[in-house]
Amino acid sequence: MAADLNKEEYDLEERKRESRYGKNYKWVALSNTTLGVLMASIDSSILIISLPAIFNGLGVNPLTPGNITLLLWLLLGYMIMSSVIVVTIGRLSDMFGRVKLYNLGFAIFAIGSTILYAITYLFTGTTAVLLMIIFRLVQGFGGGFLFANGAAIITDAFPHGQRGTALGINQIAGIMGSLIGLIVGGILSAIDWHLIFLISVPVGVLGAVWSYLALHEIATIRKNQKIDILGNVTFASALTLILISMTYGLLPYGSSNTGWSSPYVLSGIIIGIALLVAFVFIELRAKDPMFNLYLFKIRAFSAGILSLFLAGIARGGLQFMLIIWLQGVWLPLHGVSFVNTPLQAGIDMIPLLIGFLAMGPIAGHLSDKYGARVFSTLGMVINVIGFLLLMTLPVNFNYAAFALIIFVLGLGQGMFAAPNTTSVMNAVPPEHRGITAGMRATFMNMSFMFSIVIFFALLVVGLGNALPSSLYNGLVAQSVPAATAQIVSRLPPTSALFAALLGYNPMLVLLPQNSIASIPKANLTTITGTKFFPNLVSVPFAQGIHEVLVAAAIMAGIAAVASALRGKRYIYGRQ
Repeated sequence: MAADLNKEEYDLEERKRESRYGKNYKWVALSNTTLGVLMASIDSSILIISLPAIFNGLGVNPLTPGNITLLLWLLLGYMIMSSVIVVTIGRLSDMFGRVKLYNLGFAIFAIGSTILYAITYLFTGTTAVLLMIIFRLVQGFGGGFLFANGAAIITDAFPHGQRGTALGINQIAGIMGSLIGLIVGGILSAIDWHLIFLISVPVGVLGAVWSYLALHEIATIRKNQKIDILGNVTFASALTLILISMTYGLLPYGSSNTGWSSPYVLSGIIIGIALLVAFVFIELRAKDPMFNLYLFKIRAFSAGILSLFLAGIARGGLQFMLIIWLQGVWLPLHGVSFVNTPLQAGIDMIPLLIGFLAMGPIAGHLSDKYGARVFSTLGMVINVIGFLLLMTLPVNFNYAAFALIIFVLGLGQGMFAAPNTTSVMNAVPPEHRGITAGMRATFMNMSFMFSIVIFFALLVVGLGNALPSSLYNGLVAQSVPAATAQIVSRLPPTSALFAALLGYNPMLVLLPQNSIASIPKANLTTITGTKFFPNLVSVPFAQGIHEVLVAAAIMAGIAAVASALRGKRYIYGRQ
């Protein structure tokens, strides 16, 4: 009887939607929001591989001390901006209309992309880089609107019995986009680096026009509410300080390999945390709060958000570290020139994408029938196993074994993502779906930023313990003067890691330019070859990557526990 009643409710809900918005509206909403999330995600990662071509085209060396900051902002500014604003946008969407703000975001994204593309032809040098950073921030601002509203629009458009499948497709686009960005960036930069910025222009314009013409406001707009200015400013300021401080924590400071001892980094993080505490008190007392903290009393919501954040840290760190592993060690050991390693690394990561693509829709569909807890929890357990299996691989691994393990990791991530998102979105009242989608996007974006900072720091610490002696001994053995070898061995590992990540030859970056002429030609050829640096760094890197994988396994394990504690299947208003 209960099953029949649920089917009757489902059919009635479906008929109401179709009579008002058309039989195919839900698929139009899914297609447009998926396009938006896909493009926004592609743009979050498309520069990682293509930065060398961009900087070379602009005539700027990104690895000189004065330009490292430009490199970081061009690389991470987009994600920082979108992370900071999505909760605010989600709240405003609940007040003024999700489709209205989604359309505005697509328009901002399209305008920012068009101006950014024009800048690549009109300017050169550091002026061009600064302007590109500004309009990458504009892109990130528009992308924040897309991230904040996509899941909410889908949840509004689909009946609860199909949300898992729809959100699964949308989630695939979001996570797949970050990997597609790596590959597309590498391909386009090899053809013409200007094309990297062109690709988002027609997609942005098409998506903006399409969304304006095709999407309808289904959600009930909450009128007569005031904007929580103090809460919005406090939250945005806190996140901005924390994320920027953590970003600068990646850079060396004084004699330290990282910037965590910098008073600016420490004070920024402390002030940011203090502002977050103040934000909680402000929201508990606000008449129309930016975010209703009482939503955390809904166990399916709070457990889903926590597991999302931890799983995102594990996934983001994995992707970032595996790329460094491939580009800095494995591919050069197999004869791939450093300049070609970025694109090849993206290609070698495809099994991870295939695993996610294979499992995402299946898990989303099954969660519609059986709930999210089993699938999301099992997905994180599979990730724990995958991280442990990666720890068994030598630095110079067999690719077949590596591909199989990351394929399994992709399956686990696909099994987790869609059911977890569906569980979170189903658990909250309809009038809070915009802010919920914004909060979900914030934690997802923040998890990516946190993962880079945490795992990069762990890797640098691991390398810092053993790399100096390996470099010194290896260089001296190749007839490099002891004084020069001493200088190189004392350089922070950050320089070598950034060089490898960007497709530069690490030894050419580390060696002082005025010392190269004094090294015998045969020895210099060996030092700058594809095998010298990877062989030197293999043992220190193995120590660092081991610590990274242990941390990732712990994060995934806690995420599995949090997912298991979400309770039985819960859909707001139906229990």
